[in-house]
Amino acid sequence: MSPERQMEYALADRRTQFRIAAENPAKSGRLAEFLKRHPDARILIIGEYLDQIEAIAREFALPVVTGKTPQLEREDIYDRFRRGVLRPIVLSKVGNFAVDLPEADVLIQVSGAFGSRQEEAQRFGRILRPKEDGRCARFFTLVSRGTREEEFAHHRKLFLVEQGYSYQVVG
Repeated sequence: MSPERQMEYALADRRTQFRIAAENPAKSGRLAEFLKRHPDARILIIGEYLDQIEAIAREFALPVVTGKTPQLEREDIYDRFRRGVLRPIVLSKVGNFAVDLPEADVLIQVSGAFGSRQEEAQRFGRILRPKEDGRCARFFTLVSRGTREEEFAHHRKLFLVEQGYSYQVVG
């Protein structure tokens, strides 16, 4: 985080601290690295905060699906993703429920709901379905180091490890 954001973070209440960390603009650079590293993957980018995911969609010129997206447009985006015409798409929390995109093999979570293990498990389930061509699924969470967000991510990680999933922290 920038020095200005660090000061804002230090002076904020706990709930606001989480949001500041979750919407850390530095995540955009890390996201760009992941997109470059997985050019042929079918990627779902999912986040908690509409401002954040809409900014990501604009920055990377990607389609975004939120609760406000008209049903026909939403279905068109999903259909093009399923056919491989679209590779990365950006989703709000609507991606947690009733979205059937088994072709997705990478999910990048840019922000989550505090320590919601259930939400993390739902998102994880988005990509765990077997792929016709045998591809492996990968789940990444971008977390601001040294913040409340990291604390909540740690608790979610422990839950997934208890469920038998392997987990690796990368810098």
